[in-house]
Amino acid sequence: MTTERFSAPINGAGLGLHRSQMDRLAHLDVGSIDFLEIAPENWINVGGRLGKQLRAYTEKFPFVCHGLSLSLGGPAPLDLELLQAIKCFLRDHKIRYYSEHLSYSSDGGQLHELLPVPFTEDAVHHMAARIRQAQDILGERIAIENASYYHAPAQEMSECEFINAVLSEADCALLLDVNNLFVNSANHGYDAYQFLRGLQGDRTAYIHIAGHDAERESFYVDTHGAPVAQEVWNLLRAAYASFGVKPTLLEREHNIPPLGALLDELDQIMKTQAQAGAR
Repeated sequence: MTTERFSAPINGAGLGLHRSQMDRLAHLDVGSIDFLEIAPENWINVGGRLGKQLRAYTEKFPFVCHGLSLSLGGPAPLDLELLQAIKCFLRDHKIRYYSEHLSYSSDGGQLHELLPVPFTEDAVHHMAARIRQAQDILGERIAIENASYYHAPAQEMSECEFINAVLSEADCALLLDVNNLFVNSANHGYDAYQFLRGLQGDRTAYIHIAGHDAERESFYVDTHGAPVAQEVWNLLRAAYASFGVKPTLLEREHNIPPLGALLDELDQIMKTQAQAGAR
């Protein structure tokens, strides 16, 4: 197995693009941001002014897509109509990579939440089969993200063992979210660095980094609404040291600060990448 089989065809430091930022990022170029990420469900069949704005961005920047609604761990059959729409969207906008969550988000309808799956052998087989089906339809390998969770139902194996088993059986890539790793390790009482050492990190396509909130002492919530914490920067450095420098995207969806503050965090990613090797 070689890391090139799983790497995303992007480089450097990226930023999640949201409709509220469409105007204020328009003057930037690839010298400031190396790539952008969107949720395809938020843009499929969007036309008019917003559709033209998105087209201007996808013609200017490399893009990846991070899905929200495929519900890879869900009980209902995969939404084939959604998958075909995503396939067309990826093609039409020349999107370079697609990823989804290690979770489920529907049960007879969209629940608009990313809910945890049980860490069991049956769940490994169920999810891996659905990932393989999605990859067959899309015609490309996808990455799955280690999701944050606040309840761990029916654990027969550790989170790390579960992720590794899904990665192997589905032969898919990993989207490593180091903030989710910190939040889960703190909330569920495991060692994040030991997790990294046990993870099939050579399958990492790219990395997410974000901020979180402390709801109370020793309980954290993955909000994407705060600056990246030092503990998460430390985990990013550890991931680079273990798996090599990977493209890394800053997620900020709430309490979005002035553009200068976002660019400062992007610059911190670039500096961390430079210190770990070469961007």
